[in-house]
Amino acid sequence: MTAALRTGTPRRVGNLPFDTTSFFGRRREIGQIRRLLSNYRVVTITGPGGVGKTRLAVRTAGDTGRAFRNNVWFVELGELRDPSLLGTTVAETLGLYDHTKRSPIDTVIDHVADSPTLLLLDNCEHLVDEVAAFVDRLIRNCPGLTVMATSRQSLGLVGESTFAVAPLQVPDPDHVRSPDAVMQYDSVLLFAERAAAVWPHFSVTEQNYRAVARLCHDLDGMPLAIELAAARLRALSLDQIVERLRERFRLLSGGARGAPTRQRTLRALIDWSYELCSERERHVWARAAVFSGSFDLAAAEYVAGGGLDPADVYSTVDSLLDKSILMREEHGATVRYRMLETIREYGEDMLAEAGELTAVRRRHRDWYGRLAARFEAEWIGPHQVDWVRRLQREHPNLRVALEFCAQEPGEAVAGLRLAARLDDYWAVRGLYTELRHWLDRTLRVATEPTPERVAGLRMNAWYATLQGDIPAARRLLADAVMLNGALGVEAERAYLIQATALGALFSGDRDTAVTLFGEALAAFRAARDMRGELISLMLLGATVGLHGDPEKGLALLHECIGKATALGEVGWRSWALWEVTQIEVPYGSLDDADSAAREALELHQRLGMKLAMAFALDTLAWIAERRDQHTRAAELFGAASTLWDAVGASPENYMGFETQHRRQWDRARKALGDAAFDAAFQHGRQLPTDAAVNLALGRRPVEAAAPPPSPRKAPLTRREGEIAELVAEGMTNRDIAERLVISPRTADTHVEHILTKLGFTSRAQIASWVAAQKGRPPGTT
Repeated sequence: MTAALRTGTPRRVGNLPFDTTSFFGRRREIGQIRRLLSNYRVVTITGPGGVGKTRLAVRTAGDTGRAFRNNVWFVELGELRDPSLLGTTVAETLGLYDHTKRSPIDTVIDHVADSPTLLLLDNCEHLVDEVAAFVDRLIRNCPGLTVMATSRQSLGLVGESTFAVAPLQVPDPDHVRSPDAVMQYDSVLLFAERAAAVWPHFSVTEQNYRAVARLCHDLDGMPLAIELAAARLRALSLDQIVERLRERFRLLSGGARGAPTRQRTLRALIDWSYELCSERERHVWARAAVFSGSFDLAAAEYVAGGGLDPADVYSTVDSLLDKSILMREEHGATVRYRMLETIREYGEDMLAEAGELTAVRRRHRDWYGRLAARFEAEWIGPHQVDWVRRLQREHPNLRVALEFCAQEPGEAVAGLRLAARLDDYWAVRGLYTELRHWLDRTLRVATEPTPERVAGLRMNAWYATLQGDIPAARRLLADAVMLNGALGVEAERAYLIQATALGALFSGDRDTAVTLFGEALAAFRAARDMRGELISLMLLGATVGLHGDPEKGLALLHECIGKATALGEVGWRSWALWEVTQIEVPYGSLDDADSAAREALELHQRLGMKLAMAFALDTLAWIAERRDQHTRAAELFGAASTLWDAVGASPENYMGFETQHRRQWDRARKALGDAAFDAAFQHGRQLPTDAAVNLALGRRPVEAAAPPPSPRKAPLTRREGEIAELVAEGMTNRDIAERLVISPRTADTHVEHILTKLGFTSRAQIASWVAAQKGRPPGTT
C-alpha cells in the first residue's frame, strides 16, 4: 500500500538535489504550484520551519523542469550569512565566475537574458529584503526567468504569488476505525516509513493504529516533527512516545501565546529531542550548529568536541544521526554531515544561552585557518584537483570563518591571513570579486601595520589588475610597498616586485615588466619559493616571447613546465602550456602549438578553470583555421564563446590575443561563407562544456546538439545589447565607437559577434530583431 501511494523518484533536473528519502503525497500542492509558475514569474512558498517547503519546492521544480528545458537552478541560501554575497552565490551556482569588476547580478542578468530558466532560492527568510531587491532586478531584466523561493514570509514584491504550505493531512484519532483507514493519510505514511527505517519490524497494525493516529494528530502533521518522533522508537515504545508528548503539550499550552500552535508544537518536539539527548550529545549538537552547509568528522571532532576524546565525538555523531538531528551525505569516498536549518537554529540558540557561541565560532575559524594553511603548504604539488574539490565543499564554512573575522573585534588580522592563504583557490575558481570583497572588509578593520596587511593590500592590487581596475590596483600597491618599506617583510619583497611588473604589463610598459619579472624571478629563486618562481617563469616567458625574443620566451616557459611537471603541479603548468601556444602560433610550429593547447585544455578542465578553457578553445580554433579546417574552427569559436560569456570576458579584453582571434575568425568566415560559418558556430555554442572539450581533443564523436535557438532567444551580453540598439538607430560602427568611447575595431568585433549569435547576415536584421524585442514594428517610435 505504501509503495502505491509514494511519489516516484524523478530523474535529476538541472542541479536539483536528489531525494535521499521517499516523498509522500503533496500531489495537489504540486499541481497548484505548477499552475502558479505558469502564470506568475515570482512564486514564494511560505510556511513555518519544518513544514516541508524545501522538499515540496524541489519536487515541483523537478516536475516542471521540461518547461524550462531542464534549465533549473537550486540555490541554498540558508548557509549564507553575508547578504552582500547573495549575487556572488547565485552566480557561482550558475557556473558564472566573472573575471571583471562587474557586479555579480549583472553577470547573472547577461547569462540568463531571455533564456527560459527557473531559479529556486531556498531559505530566504533571513535575507528577505536583499532577496526581494535581487529578484526584482532579475525579473525586470531577464524576460525568460521565473523565480521560486521558499521562505517563512513572502518577499513582498509586486506581482509575486505566495503559496502557504499546510502540514500533512492527519486522521481524527477519535474516529478512525481501521489500519487501512489510517493509512490513507500522508502524515501516517510518512511516520510508518520513517519508523520502519528505525525499527525494521514496525508496521501499522490493528494493535497500534490508534496510537499512530494520535501521534500524527498531536504533531499537527508537521513533517519534521513526525520524523523526529519516529527516531524516538529506538529508545521508546510508540505508546510511551505518545504519552510523553501529550504531557509536554499540556505543559506548553500555558506559555508562548504569541507563537502559532504549529510552531509551538515543533519547538516542543525539538525541546524534547534536546532533553532526551545525553549531555555529550547536547554539547555536540549545539557546537555543530556553527557549521554552514556540511562538515566532516575531523571538523566535528575539533570544533564540536570541546575536550571530548575523538572516539567519543564519533560515537556521539553516530547517535545524533540515529536521532535524526544530523543527516549523512556521501561525496565520493567522503562522508559529511549537515543539519536541517530549523535544527541548526535551535542548536545555535542553545549555544548562545550557554555563553559559548563566540568561543565555538573562534574554534570553527581556527579549524578552517589550519585547513587553509595546509592548502597553502601543499598547493604546489600533485593534489591540486583534490584540494579544489575539497575547498568547494567547504566554501560555505570558509565564508562563515571569514565573516567571524570581519565582525569580531580583534580578529581581522586572522581574516587577512585566512583569505591570503587561499590565494590559489580563489584564482583557480575565478572568484576574484569575492576575494576582493573579503580583503576590502578586513583591510578596513585591520589598519595596524602588520605583514598580513601588506599581503592583503598586495593581493587586492594583483586581482584589481587582473580585473582591469587599474586605478585601484595602483593605489593598493603603493600602500603595500610603502608599508613594507617600513616593516621590511622579506617574504613580501619578491611578490611586491611581481605585482608591480604585472601592473606595468597591463599598462603597456613591457620593458619595465620584463625587467621587474626578471628581478622577481631571481628573488624567488634565492628564497627557494617554488610557487613564486613558477609564476614568474610563466609571466616572464610570455612577455619576452611575445615581444621580441620568441626563443628565449619558449625556453623560460618550458623551464616552468618542466619544474611544474616534476612536482605534479597542474595550475601554473596549464597556463605555461597555453602561453607556449601564443608564441608557437605566430612564430613557430603549429604542431607544437596544437599539442600544447590540447594538454593545456585538458589540465584546465581538471581544475575547472573556465577562463583558461575559453582561451584554450579559442586558440585551438586558430590552429584549426591555420590548417584550413574551417568548419572545426567555427565550431571551436562557438564553444569558446559560451565560456567567454560565462566568465564575463571576451577576446577583445586582451591585447594581442584579440588580434589573432580576429584574424582567424575573419579567415574562417570568409572561407565558409556567412551561413555555413554561423551554422557551425551555433553548433559549437550549443555544446555543453564537457562535449566541447571532447570535440576539441577528439576524444569521441559528439552527438548532435539541439537545434540552435531562434533569434529571439539568442543571448547577447549587456554591451552587445546596447550596441544592437545603436545599430537599430542607424548608427555606423564608427558612430557607435564614438558614442561608447571604444575603438572602431572593438565596435566592429561586437557587431560581428551580434550577427553570429543571432544567426543574421545584415544590420537590417539586427534592427528588426531589436524592434521585435520591444514589441513594435521597425521604424516606429
